[in-house]
Amino acid sequence: MILMKLLHQMPPYNLFGIFDQDYGSAKVAVLPVPYDSATTYKSGAREGPHAVIDASRNIELFNEELGADVSKEVGIYTLDELEPSIDSPGETVNRVAKEAGIVLNDGKMPLLIGGDHSIAMGAIRAVGDKYGKDAFSVIHFDAHSDSRDEYMGSKYCHACVMARARESCSSCMSVGVRSTDEDGFSRFKDETIYRKDMHGKTPSQVAADIYKRTRPKVYITIDVDVLDPSIMPSTGTPEPDGLGFYELASILKEVLAGKELLGLDFCELSPIGGLVAPNYTIAKLIYLTLGYAFLKR
Repeated sequence: MILMKLLHQMPPYNLFGIFDQDYGSAKVAVLPVPYDSATTYKSGAREGPHAVIDASRNIELFNEELGADVSKEVGIYTLDELEPSIDSPGETVNRVAKEAGIVLNDGKMPLLIGGDHSIAMGAIRAVGDKYGKDAFSVIHFDAHSDSRDEYMGSKYCHACVMARARESCSSCMSVGVRSTDEDGFSRFKDETIYRKDMHGKTPSQVAADIYKRTRPKVYITIDVDVLDPSIMPSTGTPEPDGLGFYELASILKEVLAGKELLGLDFCELSPIGGLVAPNYTIAKLIYLTLGYAFLKR
């Protein structure tokens, strides 16, 4: 028998295409949530987890900025996709909270890939249940304030993320907002860094402001529409005048330099067929964020 040498092997289907992922030793557990029934404009975010995972399998795992292979040093394990409830947004949030709670109790950090932004409610609730609402801060990167108590008849709409977050956490900070309702503007302006006020400031200055106004332990939730539509057209409710990749990455790096990351989610990627750059952008941003959080050199 002639044994053929395998010249090329495609990475397995998990975040970053890790061949030898191990749940026991992993510090990060990835929970894909293919759900977008709580959106209000354009749907498609249910395809986000697959698009991010697929793109991530083509990322070079050694990162020159960090000088390390983050996947090896941190340990990343991708769980099976969570089955959402088509019948009830609230039930989907409950399912996310349950699974994120299991991950936390196993001593790992949950990383959610959405899906629409409503899934963040479950993860933030799980962190609040474990650590207490006064023990951490939620840092929310988004084009929208998402502060409505109810929208379109639901408290679990993606426009209500921060209203639910404030029920689980007493310290919340929104960053990059450039679209808000009048009530949210009057009530939460002291908890918001609006995009209009970021102009003329360096990422270091913005990061310093976030750093001093948040607790040592943080949960970070990122709606990809915080990025400018020129680099992130693949989202359901795009807003002009967003952050650039370097700007957001730099802010995350400096904030996380002295914070403990308890949980993380990236939501609202709604892939556009044939356009893979936005998918790759989010995969790379996730990889860098994990490096900033766990490889503090």
